[in-house]
Amino acid sequence: MITEDEVRRIALRLPEAQASAHFDNADLRVRNKIFAAFPAGAGTVMLRLDPQEQAALLAEDPATFGAPDNHWGRQGWTSARLDRVDPGQLSELLTEAWRRRAPRRLVAAFDATRPGEGGVG
Repeated sequence: MITEDEVRRIALRLPEAQASAHFDNADLRVRNKIFAAFPAGAGTVMLRLDPQEQAALLAEDPATFGAPDNHWGRQGWTSARLDRVDPGQLSELLTEAWRRRAPRRLVAAFDATRPGEGGVG
């Protein structure tokens, strides 16, 4: 099982990612835009994903991934159960959530430093 602290540690390696909170929920942001959140006491992390990626995850593994049945869910907010999600997959999903919220120039600079993402390597 991955913990909230481990999720934070992974996410905070992303450029300009910061830990913050809104209401009573801890969250992760890039330039003040939330890309992941921890609903209090839920044992999940909510990720801002592309709605098509969300649909694929829900179809592939509904025991691990879920989505609220409201406008947040339709925007791509997807829950991942920390007691079930694969840490490697979660790392990739955190990066994708960060990419959706980060400014294009920041994403381009990040990609330029990564092998296989258009950068050197």
